[in-house]
Amino acid sequence: MGSKDPTFQLSAKLQSLNQYLPGLLLVGAITALSVWAGDIPWVANLGLGALTLAIAVGIVAGNTLYRPIAPQCAAGVHFSKQTLLRLGIILYGFRLTFQQIADVGTAGIVIDLLTLSSTFLMAFWVGRKVFHLDDQTVMLIGAGSSICGAAAVMATEPVVKADASKVAVAVSTVVIFGTIAIFLYPWLYQLNLTHQWLATTPQRYGVYIGSTVQEVAQVVAAGRAISDDAGNAAVIAKMIRVMMLAPFLLLLANYLARRGNKATRGDSAVAKQEKAPITIPWFAIIFIAVAAFNSLHLLPQAVVNQLITLDTVLLSMAMAALGLTTHISAIRQAGVKPILLATLLFGWMLLGGALINHLINGLLL
Repeated sequence: MGSKDPTFQLSAKLQSLNQYLPGLLLVGAITALSVWAGDIPWVANLGLGALTLAIAVGIVAGNTLYRPIAPQCAAGVHFSKQTLLRLGIILYGFRLTFQQIADVGTAGIVIDLLTLSSTFLMAFWVGRKVFHLDDQTVMLIGAGSSICGAAAVMATEPVVKADASKVAVAVSTVVIFGTIAIFLYPWLYQLNLTHQWLATTPQRYGVYIGSTVQEVAQVVAAGRAISDDAGNAAVIAKMIRVMMLAPFLLLLANYLARRGNKATRGDSAVAKQEKAPITIPWFAIIFIAVAAFNSLHLLPQAVVNQLITLDTVLLSMAMAALGLTTHISAIRQAGVKPILLATLLFGWMLLGGALINHLINGLLL
């Protein structure tokens, strides 16, 4: 019988599916555990969402139970880390609407833009010139700090073609400093109320939180700890930062193409002379289109909520797959320099972000 025989084709498809199934089941189990744990009130109050928990559980499993079964699960895990990640970034657009931009006004947009660009540029310059880190690590940490934490790191990974260990290092910095921010920002708000260092309101402080704290879950936790008004303003400002992810990826892809393969293949003299074709991250463009479609409110809210839930599952599966392929030894080899860079960026977001918020509010409000 030839390859065109229907029975042969069905058998081949089933065999292909069986290659993916073990890895998908494992990643799915980790995701289910992470989503369940993320809904526990005290875990949610710590700002530990499903994405963060998924990579944490994945790293633990990847360095213990996963090793003996890695060959059987590799295809499904790789599929989750690549294809499901892009689908998750696309569906992330259903969390956003262009109307949210109008809710915070011009000041909120300018604050987000200045904070994002200054933080990433600082990461890129200081990371390379001072800490002598490789471009992949610098860009991933910069994206995670300046835009939307783990989701930005994961979205940037296919653009810079980073190793799993470097992605894990970048995500770990988001977890460390985002968790600190959850407790630090409300305390600083109360301290400012006592000493009146800067004139602010709960809404303005919420914009400050949304423009400087990494993860969406961390923003919600820090904002709600102050007041509902601060929490709402924080989420809106954060969503505008998230919407800047797609333009950021397009600009980054264009930059990497123009400078050749240096950022992704090393710093050799040959790589400097090479010119890479512009790689357009199509998932980023579709992400913008989905956000635009969502702005029209054509779908019932119940359907949108289901799509957001599906998005959380897909992104969590991608994070779990990343964790499974991350080895602690590789993270240890990264050394203290990535943490030092992330510490510097956190300090800039905290102090420089406050200055940007104060100046822009004074000029535009």
